[in-house]
Amino acid sequence: MTNQPYPLKEAPNDYPIADLIKKRWSPVIFSNQPIDQEKINSLFEAMRWAPSSRNEQPWLVVYATQDQVEDFKRIADLLDEGNAYAKNAYLLLVVFGKRHHNYKNKPNVTYQYDTGAGAENLFLQAVSMDLIAHEMGGYNREKSYEVLNVSQDSYESIATIAVGYPGDPTQATAEQKTDDAKPRQRKSISEFVFNGKVVDKSEI
Repeated sequence: MTNQPYPLKEAPNDYPIADLIKKRWSPVIFSNQPIDQEKINSLFEAMRWAPSSRNEQPWLVVYATQDQVEDFKRIADLLDEGNAYAKNAYLLLVVFGKRHHNYKNKPNVTYQYDTGAGAENLFLQAVSMDLIAHEMGGYNREKSYEVLNVSQDSYESIATIAVGYPGDPTQATAEQKTDDAKPRQRKSISEFVFNGKVVDKSEI
């Protein structure tokens, strides 16, 4: 068991939402405490049950744990300097999306949308197990195809994700403490939801 509780920073919601959604955010203080393989499999099981066009589940995940030293380094070395904190996490993964449908190899216009849905399932499953997860776009996408042996013609490298138990907040840098102390903010519903149609295009 981790010695650190899940760092609470709940969403100041205007309307009732599920507790897992309120609890989920993107901490950056990770412990390198090992995660049981069964829990790692549960993350991917949650991803498996996300909705997708034609139920094709166009996502592909390459992952490594800190126990797999060479494999972990291969993924960690892809990260931009600003995401170096993620190397403390026990689990790193790269998420790819398949560009074409299996059905007649037609272009899949929703593969990014579907892959995002799969990732969100993984995030919520992580929260349910008191694991923290942080998604990152700052990494070497071009290199990820080569070092992870994934076809760039068939797949798009979309994001990296770090997953682990919460780390000791007293070990955070001053910048990390400042970022973590910032209140969570989101657009109001009225900024992105319109009943019937958009009345004034200047609003969007």
